[in-house]
Amino acid sequence: MTDSKYFTTTKKGEIFELKSELNSDKKEKKREAVKKVIASMTVGKDVSALFPDVVNCMQTDNLELKKLVYLYLMNYAKSNPDMAIMAVNTFVKDCEDPNPLIRALAVRTMGCIRVEKITEYLCEPLRKCLRDEDPYVRKTAAVCVAKLYDINAQLVDDQGFLEQLKELLSDSNPMVVANAVAALSEMNEASITGSPLIEMNSQTINKLLTALNECTEWGQVFILDSLANYSPKDDREAQSICERITPRLAHANAAVVLSAIKVLMKLMEMLPTDSDFVTTLTKKLAPPLVTLLSTEPEVQYVALRNINLIVQKRPDILKHEMKVFFVKYNDPIYVKLEKLDIMIRLASQANIAQVLSELKEYATEVDVDFVRKAVRAIGRCAIKVEQSAERCVSTLLDLIQTKVNYVVQEAIVVIKDIFRKYPNKYESIISLLCENLDTLDEPEARASMIWIIGEYAERIDNADELLESFLEGFHDENTQVQLQLLTAIVKLFLKRPTDTQELVQQVLSLATQDSDNPDLRDRGFIYWRLLSTDPGAAKDVVLAEKPLISEETDLLEPTLLDELVCHISSLASVYHKPPNAFVEGRPGLRKSLPARNENTSASNVPQAAVIPAPQESLIGDLLSMDLTTPAVVPTSVQPPSVDLLASGLDSLLTTSDLPAASSSNTGLLGDIFGFTPTPVSYSPPKQLWLPSENGKGLEIMGTFSRKNGQISMDMTLKNKAMQPMSGFAIQLNKNSFGLTPARPLQVLNPLLPTASYETSLSLATTGLVQRMEPITNLQVAIKNNIDVLYYACIIPMNVFFIEDGQMDKRVFLKTWKDIPAENEVQFTLKNVLCNTEAIVLKMSQNNVFTIAKRHVEGQDMLYQSLKLTNGNWVLNELKIQPGNPNITLSLKLLAMEVAQGVFQAYDAILHS
Repeated sequence: MTDSKYFTTTKKGEIFELKSELNSDKKEKKREAVKKVIASMTVGKDVSALFPDVVNCMQTDNLELKKLVYLYLMNYAKSNPDMAIMAVNTFVKDCEDPNPLIRALAVRTMGCIRVEKITEYLCEPLRKCLRDEDPYVRKTAAVCVAKLYDINAQLVDDQGFLEQLKELLSDSNPMVVANAVAALSEMNEASITGSPLIEMNSQTINKLLTALNECTEWGQVFILDSLANYSPKDDREAQSICERITPRLAHANAAVVLSAIKVLMKLMEMLPTDSDFVTTLTKKLAPPLVTLLSTEPEVQYVALRNINLIVQKRPDILKHEMKVFFVKYNDPIYVKLEKLDIMIRLASQANIAQVLSELKEYATEVDVDFVRKAVRAIGRCAIKVEQSAERCVSTLLDLIQTKVNYVVQEAIVVIKDIFRKYPNKYESIISLLCENLDTLDEPEARASMIWIIGEYAERIDNADELLESFLEGFHDENTQVQLQLLTAIVKLFLKRPTDTQELVQQVLSLATQDSDNPDLRDRGFIYWRLLSTDPGAAKDVVLAEKPLISEETDLLEPTLLDELVCHISSLASVYHKPPNAFVEGRPGLRKSLPARNENTSASNVPQAAVIPAPQESLIGDLLSMDLTTPAVVPTSVQPPSVDLLASGLDSLLTTSDLPAASSSNTGLLGDIFGFTPTPVSYSPPKQLWLPSENGKGLEIMGTFSRKNGQISMDMTLKNKAMQPMSGFAIQLNKNSFGLTPARPLQVLNPLLPTASYETSLSLATTGLVQRMEPITNLQVAIKNNIDVLYYACIIPMNVFFIEDGQMDKRVFLKTWKDIPAENEVQFTLKNVLCNTEAIVLKMSQNNVFTIAKRHVEGQDMLYQSLKLTNGNWVLNELKIQPGNPNITLSLKLLAMEVAQGVFQAYDAILHS
């Protein structure tokens, strides 16, 4: 008879009957009663009243009965902690049982009972089990240490369990080693400090590698994950570890394969890229990845998401394996889309013909989402591989001829990107595109078509009629279409002003007077003021030459990619997000790949700065970000009551040179075009530097500021003595930044009693340098007719931010990657009440320049650079989440000692 009988009883007085059965003298009846109790517990009945009776059943030699009682204890101990102590003696006794299974069961159960009162009794049995002669007991005890650490981390440290775990790393049994590694990894993850609990060394790593060949597949995963966190001391050790891990690539378990690849990817960063070993290793990585694609779809998807990261980091690994990513007819849609993405990443001049042939086939499939992505992929191929552009355009035209609505719309979207990449090359197809205007009903496709008409208005005879057809339903259009239509008509007007005046006035009126959208209104007002004030400037702005679009705009940013490569084979590599983005309460310890070990001659690296020479072959990640230039736009602007276009039209139609805008137009135009007063950098309020009691009657209050590229010491000197003061002079001690007076101190002579005098002393950075603590400390001596007086003050770091601190995007990207991960520090700026634009503006006023801006996962990412007076560069990343007043500031720099000062400068500026 099966165990289902235990779940069917519905007798009255069941608890009473169970109680009597549990206290029966017959072992068989007692075992049946415990089974009934467990069955009741399983279906959700409260059987906690039987706690003392069940605990009494622990005194048995029957392993099955003991397991059932332990299961009951694990469930009810937390709600009955006082009664659970009754079982402690039995636990301790079972930990010394001759049967290793019972010893292991006892220590496992004690670890699972999360009751503070029991943990103190657990220590001694656990210590014995960690040294047990049976490996099964030792491996169970190792996991129990991790459970105890989760309950009381301090207790584990005090009782010396960490050292015992470290000893187990040298155990003769590979499963014990694997469980010890797993326990340490779990404890490291839960560690509040984020620093490793036990430092790995060469000897320990050697023992782990020895155990790797003999333990189970999950033990191998634990060991490989630990190896991924180890940084070899030199190339030779890294190469040795690679050689010993490589056989794991042939393992049948996908988790072992991906964990091995993760370790190899990290170690390859430490080896010279042009070495024969790396070339050989790269070839060995391809077959296991290909093999993963012959498994079931779910495993394929996980493998593909990991391959996506690997291909972005090292495209050479799979460059000859394009065919395995070709879509099969029975692939689920999620696998198809992922394969398509990887195909584009691997596309090159060598295989582009093959790829295009496949993509054209995909574009005739029945799955709409897949077809759309296939059409977009053709456009991405054209942008990525210039030699294939003509063939891609021809393929897209063939697809447009099919007249399938969603295919045509996607084709027009990607053709717009092709025009951006290759201007004045394929414009002959515009007439064919215009034939499909009536079929466009999606906002992105309509916006793309409008952009094409506006951009090439001089080549389209009826451009005004085409744009007017869109204008008829202006208020029903999507915002994206409205903005594009406004810009396109202004372009048309600037190219053909004679016959489009009415059209441009109509669209400006619709955008500014009849629209509720602030973006559309603001853009309309800017165009309106530009055209009415200075049509020449309008031409320069609206018809400016556009930069070519980047080849790859969907690559992960380098720092995130490096972090995700360190998390291959985990959930982070599937989500393409760092663990702290989706795991609550996780410590913010960021993993990163080691700095690449390249031999560079000292002559190629500047000493003061950290900028390497820019290179052409860079990942276009940060390069594709939107550069934000803050513009102060008024919150509400009334539409003009007169026709502002009138004067602008006349001047535009004349052939004479256009006069510049008069200086009287400094209202809205002044805000838009920068006719505002020069912004003043942040200067902290004056502080008391020298009290009168220490200065023999002289009180000095002061601060530091930076004006017109010059550091100033701004002071208020007050005479609180009973006699006049004269003969003032000042001297600065050697300091971290070489500050020295640029001219003598100017003070009213004499300074009469009760009088005060404001003075500003210009400082140069050409003096003697000596490291101070803190680094911004400045020691000052000031002399007058009474005595020589001494005081010290702290200089705000922002006065050392110089005006030429704006780094080129390419150089910024290269420098960010070249600075080692250990030179990155994170701070939290709390209670910042500025939005992104205000932050950009405030920091730019203080010589902190925004290089790029991105919107990622609902938050704004700002990348900024600044340069100090001593030539050191600091690269900054700001993570700004709308609605959250706390901002994460990450600094990358070679001179780590200035990091705290830079953070304090940010904090002061953003709270000013």
